[in-house]
Amino acid sequence: MQTSRFLAKIIEELSQSVHLISDEEAEKLLNGILGSSKVFVAGAGRSGFMAKSFAMRMMHMGIDAYVIGETVTPNFEKDDILIVGSGSGETKSLVSLAQKATAIGGKIAAVTLFPDSTIGKLADITVTLPGSPKDRTESEYKTIQPMGSLYEQTLLLFYDAMILRFMEKKGLDTDKMYGKHANLE
Repeated sequence: MQTSRFLAKIIEELSQSVHLISDEEAEKLLNGILGSSKVFVAGAGRSGFMAKSFAMRMMHMGIDAYVIGETVTPNFEKDDILIVGSGSGETKSLVSLAQKATAIGGKIAAVTLFPDSTIGKLADITVTLPGSPKDRTESEYKTIQPMGSLYEQTLLLFYDAMILRFMEKKGLDTDKMYGKHANLE
């Protein structure tokens, strides 16, 4: 199979994912973010990269958004929200973060394949994404892609769609957001 055929299949899989994401769950997450003082994101591996991109776009919109583990990340407080992107919902370091945030009293949001996972059960808000986990025995969702690639791609696109919804709700456009783009690159 040529690369373009693989790409076409990946795009087909992503197109099918769109209809499997709940607008109601997404809107709860949006409102949870808008109702919070600060937004913290976390994810491990590739999911962590997707979380970082989401935090960057939220910053462009004027939201106080931080990535867990960065040196400039402030303390988490009761009026804050922690968004955990985890396909399995069982990554030990992320479970520990969610437990700690729960003990502090802030909100937890899980964006996961498994809403009944440990992180999903700790969460106040859960968004279930379609996809296949790294361990294929846990899922009936079929993909040609390796490991958690479909979940991770869907996660990035979901986060980008959330940004578009924020922009719509807040009356922002790209030009207004660009004013907050890094100028020391």
